[in-house]
Amino acid sequence: MADNNLVQVLVVEDEQEIRELMALHLLRQGFKVTECTSAEEAMNEVAKTHYSVFVLDWMLPGLSGVELVERIRTKNKTAGVLMVTAKTEPQDIVLGLEKGADDYLTKPFNPAVFVARVKALARRTQSEEAAPGKPEDEIQVNGLRVNFKSYEVSYNNEPLHLTPSEFKLLGALVQNRGVVLTREQLIENIQGEGINVVGRTIDTHVFGLRKKLGEWGDRIETIRGVGYRVKMDSV
Repeated sequence: MADNNLVQVLVVEDEQEIRELMALHLLRQGFKVTECTSAEEAMNEVAKTHYSVFVLDWMLPGLSGVELVERIRTKNKTAGVLMVTAKTEPQDIVLGLEKGADDYLTKPFNPAVFVARVKALARRTQSEEAAPGKPEDEIQVNGLRVNFKSYEVSYNNEPLHLTPSEFKLLGALVQNRGVVLTREQLIENIQGEGINVVGRTIDTHVFGLRKKLGEWGDRIETIRGVGYRVKMDSV
């Protein structure tokens, strides 16, 4: 569970009412929040303070939120980035994710969902910052155990037999739990010697994986028109 008192969040939103609403809900959860109205103002903040989570509007005066994501990523590889946008077309959402955002939320949004998304990113970011650059040999999530050294997977101590593609797919999802991965990102994770994945065949792999995982497979969310995500537990 993340200690929100240690998490610095930068909210970049030019509409005052929305920005203050976001900040209020995050402050109530114990986050340290800084507010900015433009990408330029945000970059000044990034230059002097380390932020664990960024909440970015897409349509900002001057540089857009998508352009800001790219600039943030040159300085901070581990921060969680949540795009909050009125753009709802799948191609727009995919673009934001491919530029470096971890998750997205469309306007108007439910404040409880907004806070849950930020918490999920904060947990993941704190975990990565605690052991920078050190990949986990084994991950356990709600009874599921994935061992990246032995390539073994079990659920409630019962071994599961996955294909190489299914193992790589599950590995990518649990390593990035709480984060939306596009089909293109998942294809990149799966491609390799003897494995060729094209187009929407990723959906077929997810279907097979869910069947083998049984009830745990319900944790793999379909983000329509975009990709997939493993749900994080609420706190």
